[in-house]
Amino acid sequence: MIISRPIVRRIDYQPIMTSPNFFMRQIFHTLPLIWCLIFFAEHVSAAIIIHVNQVGFDSNGAKTAVISGNPAELSEITRFDLISSGSSRKEFTGKLSPSMTIDEWFPGKVYYRIDFSSFTKPGKYKISLGVNGKSYTSDEFLIEDKALARLLIPSILHYYNKQRADKPEELIADQNITLYGSTKTVDLRGGWDDASGDISKYFSHLAYANFMSQQQIPLCTWSMENAAESIPRLLSQLGVLDSMKREALYGADYIVRSLSEEGYFYMTVFSYFNPDPKARRVVGLNANSVTTSNYQCAYREGGGMGIAALARISRWKMNGDFTSQQYLDAAKRAFAHLQINNLKYCDDGKENILDDYCALLGATELWLATGENIYRDEARERAKNLEKRMSLAGYFIANDANRPFWHASDAGLPVVALCRYLKIESDAALKAAALGTVKKALDYNLNVTSNVSNPFGYARQSFLFKGMVKDGFFIPHENESGWWWQGENARLASLATAALVGGKLVYPKPEGWGTSEPLQTYASQQISWILGANPYEACFMYKFGRNNMPYMKSLYGHGSERGGISNGVTGKDGNADGSGIDYKTNDNGNEWRWTEQWIPHSAWFLQAVTAMAEE
Repeated sequence: MIISRPIVRRIDYQPIMTSPNFFMRQIFHTLPLIWCLIFFAEHVSAAIIIHVNQVGFDSNGAKTAVISGNPAELSEITRFDLISSGSSRKEFTGKLSPSMTIDEWFPGKVYYRIDFSSFTKPGKYKISLGVNGKSYTSDEFLIEDKALARLLIPSILHYYNKQRADKPEELIADQNITLYGSTKTVDLRGGWDDASGDISKYFSHLAYANFMSQQQIPLCTWSMENAAESIPRLLSQLGVLDSMKREALYGADYIVRSLSEEGYFYMTVFSYFNPDPKARRVVGLNANSVTTSNYQCAYREGGGMGIAALARISRWKMNGDFTSQQYLDAAKRAFAHLQINNLKYCDDGKENILDDYCALLGATELWLATGENIYRDEARERAKNLEKRMSLAGYFIANDANRPFWHASDAGLPVVALCRYLKIESDAALKAAALGTVKKALDYNLNVTSNVSNPFGYARQSFLFKGMVKDGFFIPHENESGWWWQGENARLASLATAALVGGKLVYPKPEGWGTSEPLQTYASQQISWILGANPYEACFMYKFGRNNMPYMKSLYGHGSERGGISNGVTGKDGNADGSGIDYKTNDNGNEWRWTEQWIPHSAWFLQAVTAMAEE
């Protein structure tokens, strides 16, 4: 998804006037601009809107929606109806919440949250309101047992299959790809292209920013492994268990190929947005697409996740292009190398919270795969580090000083890593400490999200801005990267995953998704936002719902695909602290911030719906 470019970067929208590849970057476009203008004109002028997940709800899970409009027109409404789509028969009636506002986003608007979690009858439904003699209805949605997993997982697999870097041009080039600053070539065939507008391949990037490195190809691999192990019966019913395993093996094969002779993983195969496949190089990336020879992955730069993905899949005793033993051997070799060299690969020479949770996951998977104490001891040390990073307020401290941990795509990963560690930890005191850390983190997520009027339940966060800790809906646009801010759908899905996976351990309940109602609602709201229950009524999963992103075309026949998830909504363009709200489908080449599909979005979404479907 992301290359280090602070202004415009896509190869498929408006030309990038400062780029040497300017001519090639203006080659494609999308739906007509007039469509977008009509949609937003209708949205702005609509008096009453019912914002709802446009795809579906799990029968036994949380189900909410939001009604918005002008205060005068909504002042008399107190109830809503749930009607059958086919017969228009009223199936359920519920009350509206007290009125809410979001002045930071839309001054003068009033919002009501509605909750129909208690309604579990399978079927297709709409929400209906009667206002001053007029009837308003929502988009249609399905209610069904494990609805989201059943409806969406096959398409997510389709998306990854289409994202494979397996076109002839890529395979030929990547079989003998040159290391930046060297004449040496390596075989890095395989993996997934990063985004609908970027045919580069990443373990991670933004390494120079130190606190913002995203987990990319290894995260996708591990997420598929997690789904295959967590809900095998459902995947078998859907006819996709074998496909899930094959796609995970495909990811693992690329991770093995990416392991250097020295023992580190190569971080990035970069296309330079050049249609000539021979331009591809193995690189490190700085801001403005400046490439370097710093292509060695630290724990936080994909190394820990790469180890985790290989160790986990080695337990399947299945072979892809490599054997299960080779997967395990590669994981062990990479771990041994990073234990000695990790600080050398950290751009600032210091470890931070990202190293802790990535190394924790890698060590945990090796402990699960081997039972060896060396991995147990490292996992325990990293879990203790996360415990020490917990602030009194309940958020993690990212550095050794005062920077709150926030992350644009992996905000839930510290909790997910701790929960995976708790699968094997048997020491009572250590288990209690890790559970305490998970509980504090989840309590904080609920508290910071609910301490302001927030009808959509959008997950809020704390961050350091101009030396002061600030709470906000969206990540600050002024941050260590110097340019990277974008829709946060991966962050939302990661936090939904953390709420469910962690909630089952610290707030267990036998019904629903296995945890407390507040955590179920929190998780559901993040996923529903992605699927259309947001102020723009945009369904960010392509080919689902009513309002999808414009199609984005890329090189070698790649582009937007069914099951892919676009970046989503951001803070207001131009607001350094991320305040306000913005969503654009056309912005002179910068629309990728909102509209581009990116593989971590679907990876975290897969984890979230897996947690919803897990019995």
